[in-house]
Amino acid sequence: MKTTPLYAILILTILLSASCKKGKTDDTTPPDDNGTCNLAAINSSSSVHGFGILAKLPGIWNGSVYSPTPLGSYPEWIVDFRPISASQVSAKNELDSINDIFMSFFIVKYDCSYKVAFRNGGGFAGQTRNSYMLIDSINEGPTESYYRFSDPIAGKNRVYTEVLFKPDSLIMHTYTNQYNTLSEPVTHMIWRAKIKDETSAQNAINHFNYPQKQLTRDFSTTFNGAIEAVFYSAAADPFPEQEQPYLGNSTININVTNPGTVDPTKKILISITTQPLFPGSVFSLNNMKFRSRYVFVDALANTSFNFNYMHPGTYYVNAIYDSNGDFNFSTGDYMNFPFDVPLTLSAEGTANANVNINFVIP
Repeated sequence: MKTTPLYAILILTILLSASCKKGKTDDTTPPDDNGTCNLAAINSSSSVHGFGILAKLPGIWNGSVYSPTPLGSYPEWIVDFRPISASQVSAKNELDSINDIFMSFFIVKYDCSYKVAFRNGGGFAGQTRNSYMLIDSINEGPTESYYRFSDPIAGKNRVYTEVLFKPDSLIMHTYTNQYNTLSEPVTHMIWRAKIKDETSAQNAINHFNYPQKQLTRDFSTTFNGAIEAVFYSAAADPFPEQEQPYLGNSTININVTNPGTVDPTKKILISITTQPLFPGSVFSLNNMKFRSRYVFVDALANTSFNFNYMHPGTYYVNAIYDSNGDFNFSTGDYMNFPFDVPLTLSAEGTANANVNINFVIP
């Protein structure tokens, strides 16, 4: 059994300000000549720039991250995208209680048109930063589709993100001018991911009849007076996490009874999957594709962690005491038995699971 260190991946992603490259087709609708906007209320026949990306995102994605930054490159980053409304899809990941990332794509009204927005941000070392990018380029083909998102105020010269979909994979490529220190943006990170599971998102897709052309947020005047669409506090954020719909909170309580002495310099990995890792009490390598949320916490005899803004659904929880410090599932580490502690979370609800680490991995 094997997992991958997430520290630098999450920090890297949180530092993104995301957006895109040179255009393919530029999709913007200017206001009327007299400066007013007579855009009709959104409905199923409305033009929504970038609408096609919403149907492509749901699922559990897993792939490598390349970055030329000092944080380096990593073989694995897992993201569980699911609908949280008829016109919004999101995913959250965390490292610990103060380091996390929340990504979301949703429909907004801006510049007298309807278009898809990309919200990317979270907490890093106790500080908050959230960036908003709007679709500005689209090229949808029979086998590949390209979408570009850029800062609606500072534009592509500041930051942009390209998202390229292939039949079973996506490539997310982010560029930045490194806080305006460069004359033009350079590669910040590239995530090359494969779709691992589409079944976990199906209940939400059915519940909302997702995707639909419904307005999630009116951004017509949101960025007035701003120099860029980046916000450094929850109070200033135009769409803060606590206003995200449908999501719930799960608290995982960990009790370590074996080993008898817990080393506080070690870590415990809490892993949440949408299917059991040990069906019939036998480990299934194939079911590693169902990993949805996971976090490293300090090793204590008794500790807990809250997974907030979590997709409703049925889950299975396993926890590993990382005895040798390699951030892997390894012989000599300790984990819970019975395996696969069940957890069920309702929409906007709360749930708890109690996990006892008591079994040495042979």
